[in-house]
Formats: sequence, structure tokens, C-alpha cells
Amino acid sequence: MTTEALTVRDLGQRARAAARVLRSLPTARKAAALHAIARELRAHEAAILAANARDVEAAQAAGLPAHMVARLRLDAASLAAIADDVEAVAGLPDPVGERTPEQTLPSGIRVQQMRVPLGVLGVIYESRPNVTVDVAALALMSGNAVILRGGKETVNSNAALENAIRSALASQDLPEDAVQVIRDPARERMLELLRLDDLVDAIIPRGGAGLHRYCVENATVPVIVGGIGVVHIYLDESFTRDPADVERAVALIRNAKVQKPSACNALDTLLIHAGALSALPAITRALITGGVTLRADPPALAALQAAGVEAQPATDADYGTEFLALTASVRTVGGLEEALDFIAAHGNHTDVILTRDPAQAERFVQDVDSAAVMVNASPRFNDGGQLGLGAEVAISTQKLHARGPMGLRELTTTKWVVVGDGHVRA
Repeated sequence: MTTEALTVRDLGQRARAAARVLRSLPTARKAAALHAIARELRAHEAAILAANARDVEAAQAAGLPAHMVARLRLDAASLAAIADDVEAVAGLPDPVGERTPEQTLPSGIRVQQMRVPLGVLGVIYESRPNVTVDVAALALMSGNAVILRGGKETVNSNAALENAIRSALASQDLPEDAVQVIRDPARERMLELLRLDDLVDAIIPRGGAGLHRYCVENATVPVIVGGIGVVHIYLDESFTRDPADVERAVALIRNAKVQKPSACNALDTLLIHAGALSALPAITRALITGGVTLRADPPALAALQAAGVEAQPATDADYGTEFLALTASVRTVGGLEEALDFIAAHGNHTDVILTRDPAQAERFVQDVDSAAVMVNASPRFNDGGQLGLGAEVAISTQKLHARGPMGLRELTTTKWVVVGDGHVRA
């Protein structure tokens, strides 16, 4: 049975019942369900791609920006990659059921903590139909049921993907309602999900700042906020003394900005030590050839103009801005302390230092309070797959429960297990 005619409350009730089955499911059965999903995605390729083509056509007719249409589009190769990713999740270590070492307390009771699923997840996202499958796979492998609400531009794609997933679950004699899609794109349905606190345990939004703000302001269900924030790279003078290091900096900074500019872990602001400005033309030429527009403060702008590199004067609004496009700002700083102060005012997502000074690297790691802090590595590594999690539901930039990429373990919590022999409290 599809979820098309059900109310959001109906979905919540069905998800809650499915979650009771999933939470004690053996790892092998969860993995088998994911392999079944991968098979069904391949078997339903024609129907899924036809549905996606309808979404793409409607999006283009509606004037959706090209980068959003690109996110929306599926083809045979991308669908095959999605199926492969599901099978990869099936092979990840299962955190559910892990227990801490048992302790016997002075009272005589034996205690330990056991890792358990969160329960029912509500995931709200935009544009990318691959998220439907990624989140379903991670939710199932971590023993959670999930209610998915994609954007109106993905209605047909998500319906076709839901059909394939639910068919796979039925083939494994598991509750189809473990994965449900809200097919009505009306904002009222999203609001109903946000306020379903008696049935849903956590809301995870994936999208722009406006979506996150709407969820936080309207939800009665706890919201895990993430995926938004400004990404900085601080280039220290010590990393520009060796021509080989300058080449490394050029390649790394280009990768950070150009590889996927719409990603939340792409570079927004380059902070450069005043003593390193001689390296800036080489770095920015590599960005400009990648299509990047630069906005620089006066010292950086002067260094670029002297070298014949085109850039625009920066304004205050160019700092603390998540561009999600081929735009980057440059800010000159007098040293590490000024860089740390700047990041403290504007950062919380991913921040990088390029340095050959171990003391400065350690100070940066200790002082910067962001979801991910990196030394001499591209911020594009702040990703569940790149950090060994296999996949991610989102990148959390808050501090409660989970921070950074959210994989299987981050979709679980713990409960206390207490064993006695008729013990009573004195």
C-alpha cells in the first residue's frame, strides 16, 4: 500500500509501529533489506528515470536554476551509483546493541549503557532525490523508521523511489511503513510533521538556511540543525616559503572551492597572512580559471591588481556569507590570533589551517569551535563517506547529541541497563 492517501499523523503512527520491529532486528536482516533495496532500484530503473524526467521537465518549465536542476536529475549511471551506495551501507558496522563495560556499584547493582535507535526520524530536504535513498538506507541500518518530505520539485522521483524501497521491504517480510514519503508537497504537511512530537523523535532538515530556520521556529519535535555555515581556510606564512607548498596550497584551495561549489563544505572565505600575499596571485589564478569570482579586502586587492589578477572589492557582507556558488572572499590577517578571532565571529562548520608550524596547528585545533577542524587538508573531506562513516544523513553544526557528519552511530542513542537480584534503594 502506498502512502499517498494517508495523513501525516497516519504516517507517524505507522512509522512508530514499524520502529518497534526495527529496533531489535538482527544486523543480518537489516543488511539483507538494504541489498533487496539495491536490487529493486536496479529492477525499477525505467520507472524511476521516467518519473525523474517528468520532474526535470517541470523544473525547467518553472524556471528552476540550472544548478538545482542538475541536483534533481538522475540517469542510469547515477541511479546505479545510488544502489551501490545502499549496498555499501549494508556492510558498515552496526552500532545498535553495543554495550559499555558492565560495572558493579557499591549497592550491588550491575549497570551498563546499551546503544539503541532514536526511533522515528523526520527528514526534510530539497532537490536531491538521492537523499531519499541515502537516508532510507541509513535509517534502516540503524534500526530507525523514517518519514521523508522532499521538495515539490522531486514529487514524482520520490514516489517512484518509495515504491521500490517499500517493495524491497515487503520482499523481506519487513514493515513497508519503515520508510514513508509525504507525497503532498504543501507546506502544511511539513508543518504537521514538525509538530508530531508524540510520534516523531527527531527532525533532520537538509537544505538552505531558510529551511533550517523554518524548522527550528515551528517544530515541537527536536530539530538537529546542520549543513549551513561558513567555511574558512587560513593560509599561514609558513606554508608559502617553499615553492612546493605554494603548489600544494594552490591545488588544495582550488579543490576546496571549485570541485563542488554548491556543497556546504566548499570554501567561502580565504584568510591569508599578510606575509603570504606573494602567493595569492597564483592561488587566485587557479580559482579564476575554475570560474570563481573573487571579492578581496584592500591589502589582498592591491596584491592581486599589482599582479594583473581580476578581483572585486569586498564589502562587510562578503564575510560571514555562505556563497554555495563560484564566489569566494579574501581577507588579510596579521597572524594566527587575528584569524582565530575572525573564525570565532563567523565560523562553525568547517575550518582549515595551512601551516608548517606544529604549534600553530595545535593552537588552531584547540581554539576553533567548529563541527570539523582540519590541518593541511581540503574542507571537502568533511563528509560522511570521506570520514569513514560510509554515508551521512546530514552534517550537524549544533552541539547536542551529534556534531559533524551524521552516520549510523549518530542516528542512535543509549539507554541504561540495570541488573540486580531483588535490590532495593536504601
